[in-house]
Amino acid sequence: METVTRVRIEVLADAPLVSRVVAALHKAEVHGHTVLPVLSGSGRGGSWSEERLTDAESKRLIVAIGSREHAASFVDAVGPLLESHGMLLTLSDVQVVRGDRF
Repeated sequence: METVTRVRIEVLADAPLVSRVVAALHKAEVHGHTVLPVLSGSGRGGSWSEERLTDAESKRLIVAIGSREHAASFVDAVGPLLESHGMLLTLSDVQVVRGDRF
């Protein structure tokens, strides 16, 4: 089967920001996404784990795949939120089958 190159978008964000990230994906015409719970991790601020009383500081990983142009549009849309809300955004090239779906 033939594959095409697309961009995998991953955003690590606090749970209350998921709807804003998803709205930015849709505005950038990246229509498919998956939201996964994140249980623990570590970063510049040290280790953390999901032992909170509320969902306000729970982390989620939003994963999507789109064209290079749509991914760039998404980055422009969420750029201001990265610093102000401490989100992590990564982009990587991936090979997909049925590239017309992305």
